[in-house]
Amino acid sequence: MGVPKFDSPEEEIRQWLNHIALICLSEEFQDLKRELEKHYVKSNVDNVRLTAFQDALYAFLAQNDDEVDRHARGC
Repeated sequence: MGVPKFDSPEEEIRQWLNHIALICLSEEFQDLKRELEKHYVKSNVDNVRLTAFQDALYAFLAQNDDEVDRHARGC
């Protein structure tokens, strides 16, 4: 599922938001976010909670894109 464009149909945007919500509610996402928060606190990163959330979400979205690419190539 690629990133929707600004002028994407409402249904495509709704599917994208549902996908993100499921990621954010998953135990794996929450575990990664907490782990990143611990590391970021030790590293004196600004806005620890927001940065950890953004980085965890980016990691899950990138992982999903990799899986879609592999599936499309038949790997």
